[in-house]
Amino acid sequence: MVLYKEGAAAADARKAIESAGGTVVKVNTAVGLATVTATDAGFAEAVRASAAVQGVARDRVIGTAPDLVKSKREARGAKRDADVEKEGRGGKGRPERPRPTKDEPLSDLQWDMKQIHAPQAHAYEQGDRKVLVGVIDTGVDGSHPDIAPNFDRRLSRNFTVDIPADANGDPIDGPCEEEPDRSCQDPSDVDEDGHGTHVASSIASPINKLGIAGVAPKVTIVNLRAGQDSGYFFLPATVDALTYAGDHGIDVVNMSYYIDPWLFNCVDNPADSAEDRQEQATIIAATQRALNYAHRRGVTMVAAAGNQAIDYTKTNVDASSPDFASEPGEVPRDRTIPASCLSLPGEGEHVISVSATGISKRKAYYSSYGNGYVDVAAPGGDAYDTPDNTRDITKTTLSAYPESLARANGEIDENGEPTVDYVVKDCRGATCAYYQYLQGTSMASPRAAGVAALIVSKYGQRDRRGGMTMSPDRVEQIMKSTATPTACPNPPAYTYTRQLPTGQTATATHVCEGTTAANGFYGAGIVDALRAVTRR
Repeated sequence: MVLYKEGAAAADARKAIESAGGTVVKVNTAVGLATVTATDAGFAEAVRASAAVQGVARDRVIGTAPDLVKSKREARGAKRDADVEKEGRGGKGRPERPRPTKDEPLSDLQWDMKQIHAPQAHAYEQGDRKVLVGVIDTGVDGSHPDIAPNFDRRLSRNFTVDIPADANGDPIDGPCEEEPDRSCQDPSDVDEDGHGTHVASSIASPINKLGIAGVAPKVTIVNLRAGQDSGYFFLPATVDALTYAGDHGIDVVNMSYYIDPWLFNCVDNPADSAEDRQEQATIIAATQRALNYAHRRGVTMVAAAGNQAIDYTKTNVDASSPDFASEPGEVPRDRTIPASCLSLPGEGEHVISVSATGISKRKAYYSSYGNGYVDVAAPGGDAYDTPDNTRDITKTTLSAYPESLARANGEIDENGEPTVDYVVKDCRGATCAYYQYLQGTSMASPRAAGVAALIVSKYGQRDRRGGMTMSPDRVEQIMKSTATPTACPNPPAYTYTRQLPTGQTATATHVCEGTTAANGFYGAGIVDALRAVTRR
């Protein structure tokens, strides 16, 4: 990846690339980020010397799948084995639940909607179909019965290609021949991970007497796939998705991820080689340029704060990066990370960063935080937010799940009935749909994005395309000013206790800094859909 210097002539940059022995494959002209192939080991150093080039970063190598590579099903989700989104799973069967007397059939399981007063908000505003919400994620199952009515297949795009294995031969997305279409080029209306479908449903599942309702049940969902099936997100796809959003009238985007392979990008970390520093500097510059581009074109950008349970404004230790092997033998290493390093896109300028709350409104035990980093909070679930600190999966969040994944993973039987406690089925006549429980700031962010979509629907103006538009800064101002101010715990050093299924007890203490109006756990407060659309 070669990033042109801002303001440099594209022809000069291309000439420098070719003179250094490179061949341009494609260019994102909005940002000036070129994908280049080169065989000369000295290419990066040579092209970096050009006055027309700002930075160079190795793109992630697509490894060759070995003969004995694990199947795609086993490889799927490998990156998230260390994450917390699925923590709380493991039981068999389905928990009993009372049948609701009104609203959507599964609304009794949506404590998250109640926390932000979304059902009450729907009496005033359910969203406008002209408001477009881009889901930059692993894809969206556009055929899911509780997403399809609000899904725009025409505008949706896939900006990435499945990766069979990394440079160490370890499986990533699995062999292309195991894809349903026997190809690594997936259509723009599928999700072979499930993460993006959960996000899309949280934002905009319609009110249709099936399953659940999203925060903004009448807005339009656009799939802007930038994530691998396995959950990796790389720079080129993120930049392409953001510039596409800016060029095509997308009003809000949700970004529930960080850009791999570096959890934190540093420009001068002594633990990194000169090449790694240059790579991280290029990621920072290219990402911010894309964020600026989208912001100038009216895109409100919302991102997850992270599931590392750390204060981003302090010095931390990152033992997870680089998390993808671009050359044989590359593995993660311990790095001391000062607060000046950036996790992207969450710490980018013009991005609304969202921490997660549990059912009691406490900051979730896994949610990262930081005074001046977190902008707002939203429900993302906390399986251990229970009176006795034991695990309860119903304290996480429920949203749509592709049936194809449930079948492939053995989570429903031959009759279509769930066999695990984290999958729920609901039917309307002959139409049945599936939902799964997940927790994470990945789940909090789309609920805030849904509130942003309601704000644009309520207060936005018609744009020249016939859609809606609203200043992202104004959207953020309304979201923050109508959020429910939530004070730090008293005392501010809050100790989380979890009684794990293994019988062990886990504890961790997080320190909340700031005032009721603005602090590290909640930012300006917990988003409130009702107050946002009524301004009271």
